[in-house]
Amino acid sequence: MKQPTGYVDPTQPNHVCLLHKALYDLKQAPRGWFEQLKSTLLKWGFKCLTSDTSLFNTTMKGAPLFLLVYVDDILITGANSSTIAQLIHDLHSKFALKLLGSVSYFLGFEAIRTVVGLFLTQFKYATELLQKTSFDDSKEAPTPMILGNKLCLGNRPLFDKSEVYRSVLGALQYLTLTRPDFSFSVNKLSQFIKAPTVNHWTAYKRVLRYIRGTIHLGLHFKPTAVMSLEEYSDVDWASNLDDRKSTSGFCLFLGGNLISWGSRKQQAIACSSTESKYHALASTATELIWLHSLLTELGIKISMVPTLWCDNQGAQALTINLVFHSQTKHIEVDVHYVRTQVAEKRFEVRYIPSTEQPADLFTKPITSPRFEFLCDKLNLDYSNYSLRGAVRNITNSILES
Repeated sequence: MKQPTGYVDPTQPNHVCLLHKALYDLKQAPRGWFEQLKSTLLKWGFKCLTSDTSLFNTTMKGAPLFLLVYVDDILITGANSSTIAQLIHDLHSKFALKLLGSVSYFLGFEAIRTVVGLFLTQFKYATELLQKTSFDDSKEAPTPMILGNKLCLGNRPLFDKSEVYRSVLGALQYLTLTRPDFSFSVNKLSQFIKAPTVNHWTAYKRVLRYIRGTIHLGLHFKPTAVMSLEEYSDVDWASNLDDRKSTSGFCLFLGGNLISWGSRKQQAIACSSTESKYHALASTATELIWLHSLLTELGIKISMVPTLWCDNQGAQALTINLVFHSQTKHIEVDVHYVRTQVAEKRFEVRYIPSTEQPADLFTKPITSPRFEFLCDKLNLDYSNYSLRGAVRNITNSILES
């Protein structure tokens, strides 16, 4: 920071202004607000988690209490309603709060309680995106990407509205937080953000047409008696036509509920499908270890050893086979990391047939029947018409308010 031009103090040119109160749009304002909130919560006995510094937890009257912070938006939950009410009262005495009641809309997410659990969707956000792009009355598409569509750099004339391409792509990335079904498509289109072509825009429009037909789609979270962690890892080897790098995909389930997923291009070129699978195992294992650490900090015990499912028997064998050969020397770092985690019982690697691999959805375009089959395995719900009505009603009430 420095003194503004025209207002420099000649006697103290290296000094800066001392603010008595942080201004809202300053870059330091969110940090200052968070530090004040954090120090207050720590005084009240809360603990800031190491795995996620925006999440706080404590125990009041023998019941767990959790508080999640995103800038100035806060979610509070716990096992005792009286302790939640007491915390809200204490926060209100220290800060200016606006109590919005039971969560129904948070940061663009609609949370709907059903008889079988919790339904999470971004229906309102998707509706506004389609209206913004004039795709709210477009023809629907059964899948987000055409089977066999191999996108690459510069294969068609450049798209003349690249700023529109980048703007809508940013909105699509946020929409994938509840829509894992087109994560691969968004990941693929993001690789051409610098110079999109007409062909890329055509693929782009298909994603919007797919959203138009599945706008009520969302994630269903159901209660479970068994707390288990299962992660699925898959790779499309050397699928990138420009640099022949592989595409990795993973999805992670807690008690049968999908809570984390991703689709990304690998950083290194793999010499074999086994190597690419093993690179994917090493990267997805870090997500599994992190989530296990987070649950441990929250006091949630996993009933069994976490499982990492892979559809390549060669990669699975490398996790327990102590013998190295010439074809695996160059991936020794990944081998040591995964093998150490397996030896310490942090998780175990098991084989799953490719036909049952749900992470296949995050690595390549697939046929419509298989696409629907994998969406069902990910607990994506778009067939419950009564739920659609509930989503529509809650969205209308949000728009009216």
